[in-house]
Amino acid sequence: MEEEKHSGEELSELGWGRKMFELWLNKSMRVKMTDGRTLTGVFLCTDKDSNVILGSCHEYLNLSEENSVEEEPRILGLAMIPGHHIVTIEVDVNKT
Repeated sequence: MEEEKHSGEELSELGWGRKMFELWLNKSMRVKMTDGRTLTGVFLCTDKDSNVILGSCHEYLNLSEENSVEEEPRILGLAMIPGHHIVTIEVDVNKT
């Protein structure tokens, strides 16, 4: 079994990151992807590869400025978003 060793500074950074993820659990999240799609849903978990799992997920296609008619979102349910496709993440910490 391999042990991980961290300095005090690394531990404080790890602690900060973990606290942020704990605050985000079960919060509404909007994820913009490299292909222009936007997914909204409830943040459930992540992993070491930065993949994100959203529950009650809806997919919105990229709207062009010429076509301002908003399309109905596609309901995905439970969705896994690969970390390398994530451009931005917005979290509504006030909303449950």
